[in-house]
Amino acid sequence: MEPSQSTTGGPTPPARAAGTAGAGGRADGRRPDELRPVCFRNDIAPHATGSTLIEWGNTRVICGVTIEDIVPRWMKEQGVPGGWVTAEYAMLPYSTLDRRPRDISRGKLDGRSQEIQRLIGRAMRAAVDLGRLGSRTLWVDCDVLQADGGTRTASITGSYVALALAIRKLLAAKRLTESPLLPPVAAVSVGLVAGQPLLDLNYVEDSGADVDFNLVMTARGEFIEVQGTGEKSTFTDRHLAQLLALGQQGIKALVAAQQAALAEQPA
Repeated sequence: MEPSQSTTGGPTPPARAAGTAGAGGRADGRRPDELRPVCFRNDIAPHATGSTLIEWGNTRVICGVTIEDIVPRWMKEQGVPGGWVTAEYAMLPYSTLDRRPRDISRGKLDGRSQEIQRLIGRAMRAAVDLGRLGSRTLWVDCDVLQADGGTRTASITGSYVALALAIRKLLAAKRLTESPLLPPVAAVSVGLVAGQPLLDLNYVEDSGADVDFNLVMTARGEFIEVQGTGEKSTFTDRHLAQLLALGQQGIKALVAAQQAALAEQPA
């Protein structure tokens, strides 16, 4: 079966030489408030219960969800009802220009990978009513095929689509009697680059940003997590308000793209 596709953002602009700017003042020609093109290719991993390949600009992440009819030991020991959602994240060795060694070759999980997979897990738990999930664990695996900034935001945004597809299969198989899904969850980056507030930073922009934020939000406009720091300078409350407004705008567009991807998928 041909994987379904859904896109947002518009056509990829013509390539430009590094360091030159398009009409929008950005190297790739985007406006300051414009997302990179986003595309979902569902059912990319046949053995996963739900999966999608999210292509976000030049960043590509496979998000897959598998299900185990068990819960973590601590839930059993503490008598916590319902289910659990957890995540793992990895950048494949060829996802960056220079080969990135696998974590297993280092003998331990990279600190950045650990931070990101915990973030993905928190975001996806905010998208599910764990009580309605039943006594089962949803494993969310995110594997970065190609990195050009925003791998954590792409992982979260793609994971919700994979999660929703997995829940559909549970409902169709009558393993669930009601959907545990809560309002959609998506994530996006914003930042100040040379004093300019920008939405959805690519790698070049992210590495040169004075201020860098990652926002994780629901479709209702509620915040799940705000990660922000002054990388090279401080920022004011006016800057913060501008960045949050940009991020909220981006989240709305991403949620619309998620819903379009799920609408194209047969129930």
